[in-house]
Amino acid sequence: MQETPKSSSERHIESIMQHLEPGSDRYEVLDKAKRFKSSWVELGEKLLDVSKRGRFREWGYGTFEEYCVQEIRIKRGTAEKLTMAYRFMEKEEPQLLDRREELRPLPDFRSIDLLRQAKEEKGFSAEEYGDLRKRVVEDDKSHPTVLKKFKEVAALREEPNPVVPLKAAVSAAKRLDNALRLLESVPQEYVRQVGELLGHLEQELNARDLGAETEAGNLREI
Repeated sequence: MQETPKSSSERHIESIMQHLEPGSDRYEVLDKAKRFKSSWVELGEKLLDVSKRGRFREWGYGTFEEYCVQEIRIKRGTAEKLTMAYRFMEKEEPQLLDRREELRPLPDFRSIDLLRQAKEEKGFSAEEYGDLRKRVVEDDKSHPTVLKKFKEVAALREEPNPVVPLKAAVSAAKRLDNALRLLESVPQEYVRQVGELLGHLEQELNARDLGAETEAGNLREI
C-alpha cells in the first residue's frame, strides 16, 4: 500500500527531531505533535508542562506562542485550547484520562473546550451541561454538532443589549423624518410628531450612554 505523503509540518518536525536525543523533553513534545490527531491529550499534557516550566526559553524561543508556531507548527489559539482542554479533563473527567488507551479516538479537544466554557464561563445549568457532556463523552457526536448545540444554549443565556434596538429605532426615525420633510403633501402635524418621537428616542439613547460612562468611571475609581 502506498504511504500517505507527509505534510510540510510533519517534515519540519522530523527534521528537528533528527538533531535531538530520543526521549528528551523536547523530542517527546515533537513526537506528540507529529501524532497530534490521535494523541491530542498527550500533546496537551506536554505543552502545559512546557508552558508552566518555561522550557521553551531553554530551546531558544522568547515566548510560548513563538515556540508553538515555529517549532510545533500550531497556532496560539490551538495551543491554548489544547492545554485548557487537558487541564479541564484532568479536573472534571479524570476517568477518561485513565482510559485513554481504550478510547481511541478520545473526544475532540475542541468539544472538550466547549464543555469547559459551558461550565466555567457560560454558566450552563447542571441539566444543560449534562446534556452537552452526554453528546461529547457518551454519544461521541461530531464537533460541528456539539458546537451547534453549544451556541444554541449559550445564545439563550446571553442578556440582550437594550441599546441595540434603541439605536436601530433612532436610525429609522431619522430616515423617516428626513423623507417626510421632502414631501410637500404630508401634513405638518405628522412631521412634527415624527420629530418629537425622534427627539424622545435620542434623549433616551443619550441617557443610556451617559449612564454607561458613569458606571465605567466608577469602576475605574475602585
